[in-house]
Parts: sequence; C-alpha cells; structure tokens
Amino acid sequence: MEATEKKTSNFIEEFVEEDLASGRFDHVKTRFPPEPNGYLHIGHVKAFSIDFEIALKHNGLCNLRFDDTNPTKEKSVFVDGIQRDIEWMGYKWDKLFFASDFFDQLYDIAVDLIKKGVAYVDDQSAEQMRQTRGTLTKPGTNSPYRDRSIEENLDLFARMKNGEFEDGSRVLRAKIDMTSPNILMRDPTLYRILRAHHHRTGDKWCIYPMYDFQHPIQDAIEGITHSLCSMEYEIHRPLYDWMVQQAGFAQPPRQIEFARLNLTRTVMSKRLLRRLVEEGHVSGWDDPRMPTLVAMRRRGYTPAAIKDFLSRVGVAKADSVVDGALLEHCVREALGNSSPRAMAVLDPIRLTLTNWPEGEVDTLTMENHPELPELGTREVHFTKHLFIERDDFMENPPGKFFRLKPNGEVRLKGAYIIKCEELIKDENGEITEILCSVDLSSRSGTEGANRKVKGTLHWLSDMDACPAEVRLYEPILKDEAAEESIEIESSDEFAETEAPAKDFIDDLNPTSIRIMQGALVEPIIRDADVGKSFQFLRMGYFCKDVDSTDAMPVYNRTVPLKDSWAKAAKK
Repeated sequence: MEATEKKTSNFIEEFVEEDLASGRFDHVKTRFPPEPNGYLHIGHVKAFSIDFEIALKHNGLCNLRFDDTNPTKEKSVFVDGIQRDIEWMGYKWDKLFFASDFFDQLYDIAVDLIKKGVAYVDDQSAEQMRQTRGTLTKPGTNSPYRDRSIEENLDLFARMKNGEFEDGSRVLRAKIDMTSPNILMRDPTLYRILRAHHHRTGDKWCIYPMYDFQHPIQDAIEGITHSLCSMEYEIHRPLYDWMVQQAGFAQPPRQIEFARLNLTRTVMSKRLLRRLVEEGHVSGWDDPRMPTLVAMRRRGYTPAAIKDFLSRVGVAKADSVVDGALLEHCVREALGNSSPRAMAVLDPIRLTLTNWPEGEVDTLTMENHPELPELGTREVHFTKHLFIERDDFMENPPGKFFRLKPNGEVRLKGAYIIKCEELIKDENGEITEILCSVDLSSRSGTEGANRKVKGTLHWLSDMDACPAEVRLYEPILKDEAAEESIEIESSDEFAETEAPAKDFIDDLNPTSIRIMQGALVEPIIRDADVGKSFQFLRMGYFCKDVDSTDAMPVYNRTVPLKDSWAKAAKK
C-alpha cells in the first residue's frame, strides 16, 4: 500500500496507538469484510477508508475478505465490482480471502465447540425460538434440546452437514446464557441448513455458518489486530470476544466501533438499494442517482472528491446526518480544478442575427480553462444562426432580469453584443425564433469589447451545434429526512423488528431524473471519451455516459454550479 500522511488524529487512532504502546499488539493488521450481495456505496467507502488508512498510518497491512456465507444473495459479479471500486479509490489490500475458503476449518471449529459442551443442535422451529428468546425486559428460557449429550449433538450436526434434514428444521446454537441482558448472548445460532448454490463452492455445502460465528473467528485466523466496524455492532462485541476465545485464540482482535455515514435525501441501506434495483425504480446499481461507487463513477465523481468529503466528515462515535450539499461541494471543487470549459444549450431556442451576412463565419478562439493554460484552446464559430437557452429569454421579464428580453442587450460569451429586435411565434403564440441585431464593433478582444452590458449568455452556432442527450439528476428522496434503515447482519436471524411506519418507496422523488433529448453541444463535447468531464458554461459539471453513441453523445450532470453548502458555511 502506498503511504499517505495523516496530520489529524481520531479516537480509533488513539486506541490503536494505546495498544501498540502497551504491548497488546506489536503491529497493526485490519481488514475490510464486505458481503458480496451488492455494490459498495459511499457508506462502505467510509468504512474501508478507515480500515486502509489506519493500517497505512501505522505501517500495517489491510486484508480484503468477502464474507460470503449467504449464497442466496451473493454473486461473483459483486465480488468483481467491489474489487474494482476499492482499486478505483486508490487502495491496495494485502491478502484476498473469502469466508468460503474457510468453510472446512469453520466446520471443524464448530465440532470442537460441541465437544467442549458449548454448542448444541436445536430442533425448535423459528417461531418456537422467538417465543423462548425473551425480550429486552424478560429473560429467555432454555430450549428443551439444550441438554442433549455431546455424542448426540455430534451425530446430529454431522447429519445436518450430510443433508439428511430439511432446510430450517435444525440449527446449531451456542450454549451461553438465555438470561443474559444482551439478547445476542442468548444462545445465538451458529449454523443453519440451507440448500442453495454457492457462487464459489457450488453445491458442496448445505449448511452455512452465521455471520456472528464466522466473522470473529476468521478475523482471528487471519491475525487481525483491530476489527473496525460501525456502531450497530457494539452490542455484538461480547459475542465477538466469546466466539474468538471459545475457538481457542488467546488474543482476540480488538473491536472498535464508529458512527456510520448518513446523508440527507440518500438511501444508505444495501437492502433498500437492492429493492430500488429489483423493483425497477432505477436502471441498475450504476444508475447515477444511486449512492454506489459504480454509480458515482458513472456520474462523474472523482476519488479525490470523495476522500476530501470523508476527511471533512471525520470519524465519530455519535450518529449524525451529513448534508449531501457538502459532498457536492467537494465534487465541485475537484472538477473545477481539472475540467475543461465548453458550451452546451440544453433547451435551445433559435436566434437569428438580422444584420449578419448569410454564410459569413467568424472564427473565435476560446480558452478551455481560464486558470489552466496547459488545457489549450479551441475554435468556436460565430454565424448568422445561433441557439441560446430558452430560459435565457423572457418576453415579459421581472425587474433585474439581466438576460435577453425585448429591446434588451446581452453579450454572447467570447463574442458580440446582441439586441432583441423581434419575435417570431407559431399559431399557438409560442416563440419559435428570436430576431436580433448584432453590434459588429463589440467583438470580444477588440476595443469595442469595452462597452458593458449586464448579461452574458452562452450560445452555439448552427455550424457547431451537435445533438446530444443530457440527463439532469436530483436526490432520489423527495424530502430532507435521512434514510434511517440500518441493515444489521447478525447471527440472531429470528430477531423481531418493528415494521416501518410507511414504505420508503412513498418518499421517492418523482423528478429525480429529467432527460433533455434536444440538447446541443460543441464538437469537443461530442467527440470526448466516455468518462470525460466538462464544465458546461453556466450550467454545471457533466460527464460523458456509457450510453453514448457516435451519433448521440449522452451526458450526466455531476453537480450544478450553484453551491448551497459553501454559501451556508460562510454564514
């Protein structure tokens, strides 16, 4: 891994440094353990950034491990996508593991737990286990199968492995304490029977380990020193330590929890994101409205912008909701320092210069970036027939409207001053063309350019205008409430959860995407490679989409130019 400097400290770093100073550990090894049942979103980026950066700062190593213990939802395509996302963010893992690499070893450890008398096979149904597990204020009661002999448990567990029982008919449970105030310690499930094809092991197994059994033990097997996870796993910590110690590891990893990332108007639960995809509310995991990295990359976000955002958010213990405008601000700053400028008219209206000779072309030279001369210049052609944004003209404007209006003057960016003289309308009274005169002495770069007018508009000539499709995005939720669902992977598969008051689908923003199919762009925009970003003058930052064809480029708006967060921060 490439070393990076960290000038600030957080409580996780302080804990790690305490462990090194006390001799609890003489090195640092972390891991990022995603389940390959979907693509990573920006909340996962916070998690794996902490894993990698803690290791980097302390000259340690970080593994990538796929906790693939639930074959019904896991796919190889997610494995490949997760690796691409981590590499795109600039991180390199030490070793790559899969939980499925350890299925034989985990089975043997489960057998050892039975032999020690701390695990048993339970024949109760899921409903019976719910009834006996108790509540937060009421202790649970022991299973009638809890005192089976070690020999009977070994036999039953082997028969579970050999496929002699129906799915869900038996489970292997830890024997801990059914009266524990921590419900997770009330004999949690270690293995369940599940006949499903696994993306790596095929049909070899019909029993699979539960997360709270596999995860801590595999941490110990890999020699992880610090298990970094989000705050919902704080209640799992006693179970984590119990599993590692019962499996025979003298020094368990230290689990440290941190607040997960929540963004305004953003769905951050993988389970709910999967619903958006499977129910067709978005086009896929890479739909630019999604908070997944593959979607952010498609939309035009950069790793530098995402890292800048996470550094500003910081690492804390208490959950909070971060304004999504801060992320947009970071993206805007990153793109502003690198993206060339060009002109695009998203909703064009035709403009004709009545005193410009038909067929005459004035070739103008424009900078591709006002502060980066190394990005060069381009030629733009000024002709009799032009296009401007429909919103840049009003027939009956309010006061202080400094764009084009009847008898009003504006400057066309990098070109001439024009004056609206006449309007052409169709039979419905809709304006179809604006007739203007041009001040021939006002060309930018000449003495006449000193004449000032209050408005400056972007434009395109009919000679340069190329058709394009432009997609404008807004947050996928229609109000400012944070998406509050927390997806917790737990060995306690029978936990009862309170049903939400309403379906989050009801809060989807119906205007989260607007497609401008009649847009016009400069040739430099049309001819760019997929993934190239531009600032469309006065409109925002846009990125060329994979849906583009030679005949029809498609651009996604990454962020608009307006920066609400920066304005709020100054107050």
